[in-house]
Amino acid sequence: MVVRVYGVMFNSAEEVLITDEYQLGMPMTKFPGGGLEFGEGPIECLRREIMEEMGMEIVNVEHFYTTDFFQQAQFFDNAQLLSIYYTANLKNEKEFTASTVPFDFELGTDGKQSFRWVNIKDLSADVFTFPIDKIVFERLQLQHKTK
Repeated sequence: MVVRVYGVMFNSAEEVLITDEYQLGMPMTKFPGGGLEFGEGPIECLRREIMEEMGMEIVNVEHFYTTDFFQQAQFFDNAQLLSIYYTANLKNEKEFTASTVPFDFELGTDGKQSFRWVNIKDLSADVFTFPIDKIVFERLQLQHKTK
């Protein structure tokens, strides 16, 4: 079982944070987060991942969605993927600098990453690389329309 934990974060302008990354030889757009390590809980994992990737603390963490269907792990043979999503806020949003363009780095080197704030109205599920992110985005869109 592969467990991944992601953050769904909005800023004061009602934009959602997404990340563009180049990992394992592949460009990908997804929600910020990463893999659960042995000995940590999902919220601890999210806090660690956001600190490692962005140098930021998160607050107001609440469960949003957990994968409720079988999903084959893309990068691991014979492994099932379980993804957990939390909504959260950056503790000091104003201290964080985001890009305005996708993949704001030179492609081709693993580990490269940039972040973007995107208005949910200007975003589509097709932007996301992975199937579970697409589902989470569609749920966010529905929730956002009802506000």
